[in-house]
Amino acid sequence: MSSISLRNVTKRFDDVTAIDGVELDVENGEFVVLVGPSGCGKSTLLRTIAGLESATAGSVVLDDEDVTDLDPADRDVAMVFQNYALYPHMTARRNMTFGLGSSGSDLEGEELDARVREVAEMLGIADLLDRKPAELSGGEKQRVAMGRALLRDPEVFLLDEPLSNLDAKLRDQMRTELLDLHRELGVTTVYVTHDQTEAMTLGDRIAVLNDGRIQQIDDPQQVYDYPENRFVAEFIGSPRMNVFRASLSTAGGRSRLLVDDDEIDLPGDPEPPSPADSRPVDVGIRPEDLSLADDDPGADAPLEVTVTMHESLGDSLLVYGTTGSQQLRFLTDPRRSIEPDDRVSLTVDRERIHLYDPETGEALYHSDPAASEPETASSDPVRPQP
Repeated sequence: MSSISLRNVTKRFDDVTAIDGVELDVENGEFVVLVGPSGCGKSTLLRTIAGLESATAGSVVLDDEDVTDLDPADRDVAMVFQNYALYPHMTARRNMTFGLGSSGSDLEGEELDARVREVAEMLGIADLLDRKPAELSGGEKQRVAMGRALLRDPEVFLLDEPLSNLDAKLRDQMRTELLDLHRELGVTTVYVTHDQTEAMTLGDRIAVLNDGRIQQIDDPQQVYDYPENRFVAEFIGSPRMNVFRASLSTAGGRSRLLVDDDEIDLPGDPEPPSPADSRPVDVGIRPEDLSLADDDPGADAPLEVTVTMHESLGDSLLVYGTTGSQQLRFLTDPRRSIEPDDRVSLTVDRERIHLYDPETGEALYHSDPAASEPETASSDPVRPQP
């Protein structure tokens, strides 16, 4: 296994900067997921680690060896592509073994046959080795492509959206198999996806990319609970986080958010400015952290919402509404009777409120008190600074 260190890696295509000064460390045996929207640079970053793209600036270090200028064959990495990259005229067995010699492997004869059989059994394709790609399903093709990579016994395993061409049921199955495979082999793995479910369930850590830069890298739950900027807050999570403008004021040691005619108290003990001080902020609240006041009669209901539409998600109902000039979404029981133009009162989980700077998008405050505990967070919570 190898560690991976990227130092100020930049990749430009003429006037387009695909990767912009990326710093990333992946430990031996770690599974790191690169996640972000289409065009954010995640696949280019993966190809730069593999050597399929040359870095315009910066360095790629594998296990303390600078491989920035080495050819892909000399990096001891194996890559699985989104489109499988199988030769249509070759059997699955031949696709798996093709090019082994050029990758430095000395497997041959009976030893190679035994290794192919071992990998094929591990992936559940032992009875498919004599078939050609046209005779295989999407999931079977993906397993053949993974088998080809595993045969090389690489130090680093790179996967570029390998499940994106599969149907939902097969994706779920393959995610489980990928996790089992990683636990068994322990190979250092970097995985690219735009799918949040894959990122949250597969990665030891996830790195959220946008515009060629890493916005945040941490364990999945930390990224979900404490997004470091507005982009991460809105990108991670489905349904996505509500973000709306409010005014933050502090008086008499009490901080509150003014949302049009509604008012939300903030927990914690912020440093109070003078009573007249206030500032605009972007407020982040996830749909699951809003609930109908009717479900908790004793709770304070600071938001009055007019329903505009709703969508059934099966296990819940996603309701869209407006409060003054702001739009938001909340989740409720799927069998609840709610119609457009209904007026409802919402309670807010005050321990799940996030504030962001309207200009920079950087986090100003996370109200979860657990953020101050070192075993659950990488840094202290940011308190409101009106």
